[in-house]
Amino acid sequence: MIDHRPDRLEDELCFAIYTAQKNYNRFYSESLRPFKLTYSQYIVLLVLWEESRTMIIKELGTRLGLDTGTLTPLLRRMENDGWLTRERDTVDGRKVFISLTAKGRLMEEKVKDSVQSCFSHMDMNEAEYVENVVKLQAIAADLAQNNTRLSERN
Repeated sequence: MIDHRPDRLEDELCFAIYTAQKNYNRFYSESLRPFKLTYSQYIVLLVLWEESRTMIIKELGTRLGLDTGTLTPLLRRMENDGWLTRERDTVDGRKVFISLTAKGRLMEEKVKDSVQSCFSHMDMNEAEYVENVVKLQAIAADLAQNNTRLSERN
């Protein structure tokens, strides 16, 4: 257990994560600019590429930690730009299916290559990258567990 009293902003893990997240989004924005994609759109594509199947918006939202109110306008823009299609279930109109278009599938390697090339400018090797991902995943899991405990108390 950590006995940490927040005194200085620069000593806070939350601020370090927040700053890193802002800088990472900027980093990704540069590599995604040629494709006119935002970071949020990119992570949608990552899930769709990984899953290689039609998904329901709710399922996609769960995977990304985003609600449908956030996803709907984002997916609408992606559909207008030709990356994916959205189709309502004919039986249950509340369900909306998301699928990659031919453009969405064909651009996978180009988008990933662009992002990968940006990493060559970082002072981090592959092992350090993986180690950092694992550490941040552990922090996220611990925070999620603690958030659940706190909400159960209230």
